[in-house]
Amino acid sequence: MTRRSILEYAQALKPRYRRASKEGKNKMLDEFVQVTGFHRKAAIRLLNRVSQLAPGKRRGRQRKYGSEVAEALKELWEASDRLCSKRLQPFIPEMVSALRRHGEQRIDASLEAILCRISPSTIDRLLRSYRKLGGRRPLSTTRPGSLLKSAIPIRTFADWKEDQTGFMETDLVAHCGESTEGFYLNTLCAVDVASGWTECLPVWGKWQERVRQSVHRMRQRLPFPLLGIDSDNGSEFINHCFYNYCRDEKITFTRSRSYKKNDSCHVEQKNGNIVRRFVGYERYASKASFECLGRVYDLVRLYINFFQPTMKLVSKTRHGAKVYKIYDTAQTPYQRLVQAGVLTEAKKAELAVTYHGLNPVKLLKQINDNLEQLWRLAKRPTPVTEIMKQQGGLR
Repeated sequence: MTRRSILEYAQALKPRYRRASKEGKNKMLDEFVQVTGFHRKAAIRLLNRVSQLAPGKRRGRQRKYGSEVAEALKELWEASDRLCSKRLQPFIPEMVSALRRHGEQRIDASLEAILCRISPSTIDRLLRSYRKLGGRRPLSTTRPGSLLKSAIPIRTFADWKEDQTGFMETDLVAHCGESTEGFYLNTLCAVDVASGWTECLPVWGKWQERVRQSVHRMRQRLPFPLLGIDSDNGSEFINHCFYNYCRDEKITFTRSRSYKKNDSCHVEQKNGNIVRRFVGYERYASKASFECLGRVYDLVRLYINFFQPTMKLVSKTRHGAKVYKIYDTAQTPYQRLVQAGVLTEAKKAELAVTYHGLNPVKLLKQINDNLEQLWRLAKRPTPVTEIMKQQGGLR
């Protein structure tokens, strides 16, 4: 018997079962167990509550959020580039305001109030069917630089003030595809530990002078002064060229411990969350891909710093084998900079004008359009002669 037919049989038997004496109930139970194959106790429970299990009737509370709320939430989730629920939930009012300002989404006041009340766990349930996971393990191209290690100190709490804006972790991400041989582009990724402000720039190879020039360009784009740099032990950072630059510019230069990636946990997270998530793992080695990568990062820096809220760890306690972590309310790097009060009035006004002129939906579309161009360049192998010609022209 099917589940439906068993429920119909129980529904028909229930009135007689309730009116019957104890002996009559025993006989009906014997018959029901023989016909359906149910355990006797299960049959008793079913006949006593068959009305609650009738087909087509949903148990539990009525749905609080309908399809209209789910669709509006999905649009906000897509516009925020699919943020996790705990980062998306406190940023919903700001995102709704930005989309409304640019006419991208029409949400009335009542729907906005509902969206602002939704908890992170409910957001996860409403978006469950849309989520997809994927990933790929990258190759490591860091080669240790033995020179100057004794002159460049390992970062300690005394050298750095992680709650002060201006101290940044830096790293180089290779776009080498499946092989680290030959020439390929790199990405300089730098993140301010206090605010989360992130900058990414393409680097032509891994030459010391190219890395120094990229750090200088990154420094000019920052809305705050650069006070300190912490890198890994790769030779692209541990060299006289970069060491002298930091010394002359009064920048505190420290390094992480060898083979301890967690020492640079902030920038390592951005390597995966920004560089790999947007650009991917393909090989890029042409001048066209270098220029296209620069356009992508010009757009990504605006989207990440103005429309991607992050949470910072406030405390971590251990009780036995379990670790309890408490995070602050998710805020964008731009919001953290304004709240910290480290910006000059001119820079604060400049960033405010930039922020109010940005359309997150249009910005994300521009990023995806440029990424399509970049991926097409990755599929086209670059002849060795052309690479050598471009290297000679760009040195």
